[in-house]
Amino acid sequence: MNFQLDFIEDKVEFFEATNIKSLQKQIESQIDENRALMLSVHSVSHQMQMNENGQTYFTAVVHFKKK
Repeated sequence: MNFQLDFIEDKVEFFEATNIKSLQKQIESQIDENRALMLSVHSVSHQMQMNENGQTYFTAVVHFKKK
């Protein structure tokens, strides 16, 4: 019987929110969950946009890599 484990080495996740604090909470929560998979943050990219009504919209891309 051959038993082989495959580990996730790279994972990219996308987040969106209407305010920066909510976006930060989402990312921090996912960091804790991915820590259990032995993944750490490799890079973070984020953007902010405003619509014609002046409302802000935040997005982020977080790249996780195996420790």
